[in-house]
Parts: sequence; C-alpha cells; structure tokens
Amino acid sequence: MIEFPRPESSEFPAYYAPYIARVPAGDLLAVLQRQGKDFTALVRAVPEGRASFRYEPGKWSVKQVVGHVCDAERIFTYRALCFSRDERAPLPGFDENTYAPASGADLRPIAELAAEFEAIRGATLALFGGMSESMLTNRGIANGNPLTVRAIAYIVAGHAFHHAAVLNERYLK
Repeated sequence: MIEFPRPESSEFPAYYAPYIARVPAGDLLAVLQRQGKDFTALVRAVPEGRASFRYEPGKWSVKQVVGHVCDAERIFTYRALCFSRDERAPLPGFDENTYAPASGADLRPIAELAAEFEAIRGATLALFGGMSESMLTNRGIANGNPLTVRAIAYIVAGHAFHHAAVLNERYLK
C-alpha cells in the first residue's frame, strides 16, 4: 500500500488550503474510507421532509449540498485520473453555483443521493488505491491552476469534511 504524504503548499492553489487542513493525519485511504461511511450515514439519517431545507433563502438545500459533494468528487477524481496518466492538456473549472440547481438533486429522494455518494466514494477509493507513488506527484493544470494528484486526494477528503460540517452546523441542528 502506498502512502499519501500531506501535499506541500506548492502543489495546490491557496484556496484549497482550508480543505487540506481539515484532513486528519494518518493513512489517507483509511480516512477516505471511514469518511465515506460517516458521510453516507449522515445523509441517510436526514428525514425526507428535512432534505429540501435551506437555512436561508438563496442557499442550497440539503439535497443540493449532497449533490454538490457528489459532483465535486467526480470532477476532482477525474482530474486525478487525468494527471496520473500524464495528461498535459489543461482541464476546465466548473461553476458549482450553476451545477447545483441544474443537477436535479431536489427532485430525487435523499436516500438515492446517499447511495450515489457511497458508489462514488467506492470508485474514489479504487482509483487512489490503485495508484503508484510516482503517480501521486504528477502535476496538471485544472481551472488555470497547477495541482498534484496527491493534493487532489486531500482536497477530496477536505471538501467532504467541509460540507459535512456545514450540514451539521447550518442544516441539521
């Protein structure tokens, strides 16, 4: 099993630093696996009647937050896949504020969104678990910024930690 050392600040844009800082020390794959179970359980515990809740007008619903976590993890891991395979073409960014309402998450049962996240996280674990140490240091350009594969792995975890905290603090209290 390979190790995922915490990325250096030169491996990612500064705006990702708060996400990476949220990731606890230790085996990153184990953190991702445990987090996947915890996030899925958090989402499954949301009653359907609460899943459309918005803590303030204009904010995403619980379902949209979960859909956003799914979309972002897919996009981040696509970037990791591309860079690990020596892709040299710059990859585009994405506008989460366009994606969230366009996702149709509000029209789906919350249990379906939980199952989708669970499946995505399984694919994320398979992707990162199958990488070599040399792949982790590969770099690419996404949204006009350089990133390494290992930075992306930490961003995936930190992003989910961030949104789990937002759900707990603003939606589910």
